[in-house]
Amino acid sequence: MNIAASLEALARLALVSQTTDPSTAPQPNCMDPANLTSLLPIVAMIAIFYFIIIRPSQKQQKELKTMRDSLKKDDRVVTSGGIHGVVSAIKGDIVSVRIADGVKVDVDKSAIATVEKGSEGEQ
Repeated sequence: MNIAASLEALARLALVSQTTDPSTAPQPNCMDPANLTSLLPIVAMIAIFYFIIIRPSQKQQKELKTMRDSLKKDDRVVTSGGIHGVVSAIKGDIVSVRIADGVKVDVDKSAIATVEKGSEGEQ
């Protein structure tokens, strides 16, 4: 009787091992459309963030750099501190700005906020 019980247990074990063979078990599908659909809102938020915040900021920085690089003598400028003046000389990154007769201030190019092209007599 003991041998019969052992054989029966062995037969059940063999049957269970055949049905739970890992090579025949269904594998999770990473490319399941449901998995990809759940990523869609995240991708959309990143795209919206890029086009609304990052790209306009990069464009504005590029325009400011172009404007500052095109500075020349007699351009009317406004500094980021609000000082209005006329460019009298440019030496590298330093711009000499005449703010009154006989008064010149040296400022960094990055301090120039706006530029009006032309001589000081024009407005």
